[in-house]
Amino acid sequence: MNIVIVKYNAGNIYSVDYGLKRLGITPVITDDKEKIQAADKVIFPGQGEANSTMNYLKKHRLDEVICNLKQPVLGICIGMQLMCTHSEENNTPCLGIFDSTVKKFIAKEREDKIPHMGWNTLENVKGNLITSDLANEFVYFVHSYYVPLSDHTVAVTNYIQPFSSALNKDNFYATQFHPEKSGKIGEKILNNFLTL
Repeated sequence: MNIVIVKYNAGNIYSVDYGLKRLGITPVITDDKEKIQAADKVIFPGQGEANSTMNYLKKHRLDEVICNLKQPVLGICIGMQLMCTHSEENNTPCLGIFDSTVKKFIAKEREDKIPHMGWNTLENVKGNLITSDLANEFVYFVHSYYVPLSDHTVAVTNYIQPFSSALNKDNFYATQFHPEKSGKIGEKILNNFLTL
């Protein structure tokens, strides 16, 4: 199976590479448009700041490539946020795959810490990425911005308020959490993606 990880100026790409290798998959890490388009499946991971990562994608015309992919695509963390229409982080126009605006967490109680960091549960799960057996399981998050609930939400997590911890629209899938850092549950989710 030909799995490509999109290479751009975002962190955390190599932990996804390592996570896939634990599953017996050796992905190709590349920003080559033809290799991305020819892949069986594409993973668009990352940690970083929305504006600079979007500028990199546009400069290298990877924004057009990603939006036009027909094979299964998985966005992770900033990858999920960049797949939305707009981010409040530095007022950034994004890829527009999911019709949502990425919002900044605002603490409501004194004990609310931002970023949302650590283990939290998946609720209201549906679909073939976050399958029903994963309801109420714990996965690992690190983020200061979130995607509100929408018609494309396929898993919900509650921190300060309920938010989308996973999205799906057609061949595009996304998780706010890091499956590559989420132990056996994360491995199951990556396997679900590989078998789509």
